[in-house]
Amino acid sequence: MKTGIGTSRRRFLVASTTVVGAAGIAAAAWPFVKYMTPSARALAAGAPVEVDISKLQPAQLVTVQYQGRPVWVLRRTSQQLKALPTLNSELRDPNSRVRQQLPSCQNLPRSLKPEYFVAVAICTHLGCVPTYRPDIAPQDLGPDWKGGFFCPCHGSRYDLAGRVYSGAPATNNLPVPPYYFLKETVIRVGQTEDGGNTNWRPVVW
Repeated sequence: MKTGIGTSRRRFLVASTTVVGAAGIAAAAWPFVKYMTPSARALAAGAPVEVDISKLQPAQLVTVQYQGRPVWVLRRTSQQLKALPTLNSELRDPNSRVRQQLPSCQNLPRSLKPEYFVAVAICTHLGCVPTYRPDIAPQDLGPDWKGGFFCPCHGSRYDLAGRVYSGAPATNNLPVPPYYFLKETVIRVGQTEDGGNTNWRPVVW
């Protein structure tokens, strides 16, 4: 009888110790698990961004944030689109052969719809943010300037399809992130229509 009581007591003590020990390990591990779990802000930073373009006027540009980077959405005019093919001889990579966009945007306007241009607003030279310069032949950019993007840090120039000019410090076109038209007036940046390519990376990001 004593042996039975002693055995039961030992089992109880072992079980209790195991439970307390497991609780202690869990409590000690929790800060590390919590640290490794992405925060809501981190998850949001990588999530697709929806852009309402219903009020975007021709020649107007808006900037949104995606993965901590500025992204432009530009509504190009018919005149701006007509100028694109006339610049090919002045550009380093006019046909976008270097992987700076998905195949769906490897075309002259580098976009799903010619009117709307979506690009990461970071110069491919050293990461500065270029300025939008739609003005024609301004004094500081010369008589041949037909509108585009100018990086004030080191003078790189891009046309209105984000294609870099020859002779610029930058050697690659501006990246075009994955995106699609969620509906006629809403663009979802950071994902393609089939739900893929969210983690796509161009040569220079």
